[in-house]
Amino acid sequence: MVILGYLASLVIGLSLGLIGGGGSILTVPVLVYLFHVNPVIATAYSLFIVGTTSLVGAVPKYRQGDVDLKTALIFGIPSITAVFITRKFIVPAIPHEIFTINSLVVTKPIFMMVLFALLMIVAAIIMLRNQPMANNIPINKTKGNTGLTALQGAMEGSLTGLVGAGGGFLIIPVLVLFSKLPMKKAIGTSLLIIAVKSLIGFTGDLGHTNINWTLLLTVSVLAIAGIFIGNRFSKKVAADQLKKGFGWFVLAMGIYIIIHELFIGSAH
Repeated sequence: MVILGYLASLVIGLSLGLIGGGGSILTVPVLVYLFHVNPVIATAYSLFIVGTTSLVGAVPKYRQGDVDLKTALIFGIPSITAVFITRKFIVPAIPHEIFTINSLVVTKPIFMMVLFALLMIVAAIIMLRNQPMANNIPINKTKGNTGLTALQGAMEGSLTGLVGAGGGFLIIPVLVLFSKLPMKKAIGTSLLIIAVKSLIGFTGDLGHTNINWTLLLTVSVLAIAGIFIGNRFSKKVAADQLKKGFGWFVLAMGIYIIIHELFIGSAH
């Protein structure tokens, strides 16, 4: 299982390098089911892994001029604040037993995994569309809506804080719709936002979470190596076909997690 976990860590980065996203959605399931990390702690680890890999991906985008720093601040500041508050105060305040339905006791770990699985299903549906939502939006030069961008940042940050996923598939449409960024700049700006908010969000866990730094750094290094390998081969493979295949895989994983957490896992 541990060897499979290390291979899956490489795949997290590989998918980011090949299709520009999606890999971070696998981080929590890899940590929980292959490395047997507690789901609540796994969401904290995921923030660090997603943050470091996104930072590596953002550097070349910035050098190419594909990062809009002003938009990153407008979306990023409320997003970063929301992530930190969620990790520092809200997640620790969630009770271990949340509610009971007949014989099913929904605990904090089950709640976190089911919420994450629902996010995976949404991400999969977006990946399985013929075109990403943002690609269908006509680009215009009108002024972006700063207030809506900031509000979406705060909402997306709260969700990231709860489930530990970067949420690029949520951020990019917002940057195109409300900030009027071209697609390439939206992707680059999204990577910077994800990197900063995830790493700052992770600091909210330092102090009340016991961190296994050896595991965390090993998975992060493998994911970063995967990005470099993916980038190298990205021009030689059909990204659209890969994206659809990956989308079906993420959809299946999301459904499996819901079934496992609510029916199989709770039966034991």
